[in-house]
Amino acid sequence: MATPWYRRVSEGLTKSRERLEGQLNVLLRKGPDLDDEFWEDLEDTLVGADIGATAVTEIVDRLRDSAARQALPDAAAVLDHLAGELAREFDSDAADLLAEGPVVVLVVGVNGTGKTTTVGKIATEAARAGRSVLLGSGDTYRAAAVEQLDIWAERAGVPVVRRERGADPAAVTFDTVKQANETRPDLTLIDTAGRLHTSADLMRELQKVQRIAKRESDAPVRSLLVMDATTGQNGLSQAREFHAALDLDGLVLTKLDGTAKGGIAVAVVRELGLPIVRIGVGESADDLKPFVPDEFARALVGRG
Repeated sequence: MATPWYRRVSEGLTKSRERLEGQLNVLLRKGPDLDDEFWEDLEDTLVGADIGATAVTEIVDRLRDSAARQALPDAAAVLDHLAGELAREFDSDAADLLAEGPVVVLVVGVNGTGKTTTVGKIATEAARAGRSVLLGSGDTYRAAAVEQLDIWAERAGVPVVRRERGADPAAVTFDTVKQANETRPDLTLIDTAGRLHTSADLMRELQKVQRIAKRESDAPVRSLLVMDATTGQNGLSQAREFHAALDLDGLVLTKLDGTAKGGIAVAVVRELGLPIVRIGVGESADDLKPFVPDEFARALVGRG
């Protein structure tokens, strides 16, 4: 029986699943034979889902090995094993850094990925679960960022630390961490200004924010990158630069409902070796979900 999580994520992955299912059905219509042409076509199909060439090669190699060892009879049987092989690409035992407590989480990323919204949704989820939450409004550059975070804070019923627009983000971080040390919330979330990964000055500023947080905080400090799934391989390039600068601890993959290439989740985990902490499959507060590898893979493939 499908869980509520699976149903919602499955709905959010409709574009990706329908595209992938359509291509897999084309493979099946070509016949049941597990010949070289089938395996080559399967590789092409998975690369087209933005899974990444290296991961695809290893996944298909494992499927070929399973087909031989288990004497799988035809193409349909192989494809029934595909979701399991995709799920193996993720660390099913990865700890949820947002479930730690107390913890301070810096939320980073380029402009337009949905950082502030993500902070608000995570705060809402935690508050509903009965956890104490503190927000830091560190995006002091974008006109609506402070107001937007205020709205989320009010909805969730949690306090927010802020300064005037244009203030030094490091100062907001200092203030937020100081209050967290005094009040000991379970979860402190600090929103940061969106910045291009190619801007050396802005990345150095972000490193300063992280350095101050780690120096001043009594609680562990984690850095969480929000990545827009619709940007595909471009987003992966951005993620590499953020990881190199900050030594990230985890990822949030947003806007999966807006792309037909949901396989980017596999590519980014394979490339960076970081856990996906949450996935975004819609606009409402309930559409940011914990990442469950097995169910994600089944929702993506639509089989198994």
